[in-house]
Amino acid sequence: MKPQNLLKLLGIVFAVIVLLTVLTISSVKTNPGFETIPTLIPEWIIGDLILLIISGVAIYFILKNEKKPLVILLELVCFTFLYAAVYENFATMAGYYNYGKALIMILNIPLSIPLIEYVIIYASLRLTNYMKIPTWIKPFIVGISGMIFDFTLDPVAIKQVFNTKEGILGRWTWFITSNDANIYGEPVYNFTGWYWFCLIAAAAILIGRYFYKKSKYNTKYVIYPIISMIVALITLVSPISRLFLWLEPFFTKGSIAEWIMLGVHLITPIILLLIFWKGKMNSKISLKKEYLLPILFIIIHLINIITAIIGKYYEIIWLQLLTGTFHTLMLLIPYYLSKNSPTLTTSRTEKKNTRELKK
Repeated sequence: MKPQNLLKLLGIVFAVIVLLTVLTISSVKTNPGFETIPTLIPEWIIGDLILLIISGVAIYFILKNEKKPLVILLELVCFTFLYAAVYENFATMAGYYNYGKALIMILNIPLSIPLIEYVIIYASLRLTNYMKIPTWIKPFIVGISGMIFDFTLDPVAIKQVFNTKEGILGRWTWFITSNDANIYGEPVYNFTGWYWFCLIAAAAILIGRYFYKKSKYNTKYVIYPIISMIVALITLVSPISRLFLWLEPFFTKGSIAEWIMLGVHLITPIILLLIFWKGKMNSKISLKKEYLLPILFIIIHLINIITAIIGKYYEIIWLQLLTGTFHTLMLLIPYYLSKNSPTLTTSRTEKKNTRELKK
């Protein structure tokens, strides 16, 4: 597929997205589960804007640095609308949780949520490309990266509770009972769920990229993001997810098994890195060129911590500091170890400049 045709395809997809969004926002409230008129709570809107801005920066980064930027953007679109938005909307309809209203909603969820979910997966995969590890380990690294990222973001969203037109709601509200294993009102299985959610998507993306590259970028394989996300969604809703979240059928949701699996998900990637990585790097990491990495691994955690301080949610700050530091080290340790590695010229802009210098 020619770049012009792929661009047209993306244009059509985005046009459909915009049309659906406009129809959704302007629709009459007929069902409490699909109320779409935004309640403009400043704290929610600011948080939403931050995520949208970071997503915009990521899109710019992709356009400037990827060899096949339009294909990567197609990944983003398919992830957002065929995987994350579908799953999260069904979760809201099933009554697991609810989101407060944002600037742009995809039915029941803010557009910023699936966008930032893809961005953390994309950035984490990009980091693993610098590490000399087997490809099959990369989804595990992405999984723990997504889970740790969630630990500073979600507790703040849970605490941002206001009296809205739809009732007393938080920016993100979980409907749990006192018997459910939870961390500050959020079920434990949500964090392991984020791990599994990111791992499955990353594995599907990597498999799709592998076949696309193996075909020598044959245009017939450019649809791999569509197939990958459909397969990922099927896997996510299968019984295997419940096995990894709370060891069903041996245990039930809300049992001690949720804590056990949280520990397992935290320890597994660390063990895999100790065995298969051993600190070896493929090339030197430049944080200036890879500016998306410090934004996702450092800056956004600082923003979440500052938000908690301003909102006086002091009880969650220790958790944010602990997990934010962990995520920061996930970037800084590879960065430090890569200092003596060769620098690779990978960006499209750099390659263009190099060709011009040779003329």
